[in-house]
Amino acid sequence: MKTHIMNKDLSMEVLRDGLTARDVLTNKVNSGGRDDKDDAFFVCDLGDVVNKYKKWVSCLPRVEPFYAVKCNDSPHVLQVLANLGTGFDCASKTEVQTVLNLGVAPDRIVYANPCKQTSHIRYAKKNSVDLMTFDNEDELHKIKNYFPDARLLLRILPPAAEAQCQLGMKFGCHPSQAPKLLEVAAQLDLSVVGVSFHVGSGCLEASAFARGVESAKRIFNIADQYGFDFDMLDIGGGFPGQESAAISFDEIVADLGPALDEHFPPASGVRIIAEPGRYFVASAFTVAVNIVAKRMVARDIQEFKDEEAEDAVMNSVAPSMCEEPAFMYYVNDGVYGSFNCLLYDHAAVTPSLMRDVDKEEALFSTSVWGPTCDGLDRIMEHCLLPELQVGDWILFEDMGAYTMAAASTFNGFSKPSCYYVVDANMWSSNNHAFIQSECYTRRQVKDSSITLPAIKRGLCAQERLGITQIPSVAVPEV
Repeated sequence: MKTHIMNKDLSMEVLRDGLTARDVLTNKVNSGGRDDKDDAFFVCDLGDVVNKYKKWVSCLPRVEPFYAVKCNDSPHVLQVLANLGTGFDCASKTEVQTVLNLGVAPDRIVYANPCKQTSHIRYAKKNSVDLMTFDNEDELHKIKNYFPDARLLLRILPPAAEAQCQLGMKFGCHPSQAPKLLEVAAQLDLSVVGVSFHVGSGCLEASAFARGVESAKRIFNIADQYGFDFDMLDIGGGFPGQESAAISFDEIVADLGPALDEHFPPASGVRIIAEPGRYFVASAFTVAVNIVAKRMVARDIQEFKDEEAEDAVMNSVAPSMCEEPAFMYYVNDGVYGSFNCLLYDHAAVTPSLMRDVDKEEALFSTSVWGPTCDGLDRIMEHCLLPELQVGDWILFEDMGAYTMAAASTFNGFSKPSCYYVVDANMWSSNNHAFIQSECYTRRQVKDSSITLPAIKRGLCAQERLGITQIPSVAVPEV
């Protein structure tokens, strides 16, 4: 493995000779080389992020991705996406500031929080981040007072859809209220440029996006009655980012693509953006946790009851010789750390081991608990695992979305560190994605199929993906 520099502050390991991210996990466990060799840690495959970007551009070429920073604000991930030319969905002053500090142009940011703090609006104005959402009348008056030149997207409540995290209970104006808000915006002489919607984080219905597009079109149809000429549609987030998701990205595209072509064909001139978060990062991250303690209990003698998980393994008496044992493992990351996704994102996680499990090996009812002193800190209420020992490791894949971003240090337990890797072939063929560059603002694009507005926004996706070949970048090795 070679360490390569992404920029003056970030580095990553390039995997050669067929090494994989899983091999890195094994090497980190076995070779030590870390300050506390039994601490939990992440490994992130940045090549996975690049592949997701390529798939997005291939499947939804008309939809510009604006990455939802809240999902995972890893500097490495943000740098890769900035280099690829994505936009960014920011919800606060800090997120806006973080993205601007990457060298991203202000017009590659959508301030997609319908209810903004006044000082944050002022910060956006000072830094020319002028595209933002609203969904209520008071927000319009606030924007009029502090950023009257802002370009606004009316966030509507789309038709109901199943999702891991419902957002409609908090944000989005009912379409029936849209005329009133447009009337107020016109009276205040504000510039409303389009419509935004969000079907919910981790959407569970592929058809929800198409229904949202149809609903947005109805608002477009009345815009001119209030003096507005809409030219932007923001279809929000909710796109899945892992193979185990209830619906696939391809299923969504199969419904969404035709809906966009029907209601907002290329000839309409409407710019279409989206706010994917988990799509880009969920499958790129794996976390390894260490078993720090172990308890054997009687599987069929449970003194505590969990109405939501009848088979949960919890503290009880030790089994006698004639009773089936169950095991409780205590690990060094939990719901106050990376596994906060179990509470906040309604996620489901699956454990795996560093080794293969023999077909003949006995499996036992098992629960996995986090390190804090809170009984709420439970990762798995029940799963089947072979008997493990203190010091063994358990892996959890697909841990990139809404995990490390919301982790705390409750009870004094530190957040896991993260090691960033990329396959050598991915590195050599896509090193523009990993090296900080100003090409997205300074490169002259020769492909005439790329529109002038896209060039101004720095979205050189076609060029980066090989439609116009770019030379490899000489990269220092350290």
